[in-house]
Amino acid sequence: MKTKRVLKEIYSWSKVILFGLLLAFFIKNTVVASAKVPTGSMEGTVMTGSRIIINRLAYLYGNPQRGDIVAFYYPDDGQTLYLKRIVGLPGETIEGIDSKIYIDGTQIKDFTENEFDENFGPFVIPENCYFMMGDNRNNSWDSRYWKNKFVDMQEIIGKAELEYYPQLKILK
Repeated sequence: MKTKRVLKEIYSWSKVILFGLLLAFFIKNTVVASAKVPTGSMEGTVMTGSRIIINRLAYLYGNPQRGDIVAFYYPDDGQTLYLKRIVGLPGETIEGIDSKIYIDGTQIKDFTENEFDENFGPFVIPENCYFMMGDNRNNSWDSRYWKNKFVDMQEIIGKAELEYYPQLKILK
């Protein structure tokens, strides 16, 4: 009698634990992701070693916008996860001259005060693609230097929304 009760209790808890694991797996793979920032390419905004939350559903009903910080697969290998800021949008021509960024010939307000040493472009951004730059402009391996300069919308994992370690802050 006592053994039957213990087995029933174990079975009941096993169902709860299994449901929790399945729910966590579903959320991690469809709703949010967590990542550790491995390099200093976004320093000034996100520091090396920071842990962030990525919203996988951010672009379910809308397109990425200039200034969004996004996680995506590096276009030259399709496997390495990168974190950068969207600077150029589909159909635009982007160019960098004397630490200023120009879109279609008009200077835009930059998202960082970090200057960059090398001019780049002009590059015409294909449809459904984005031009990415790290906020730490002189220490960022980004669209300016890649063989495949643009990130396809299909390669974007989601929008980085929140840093939760070492401090709690909303990413902008």
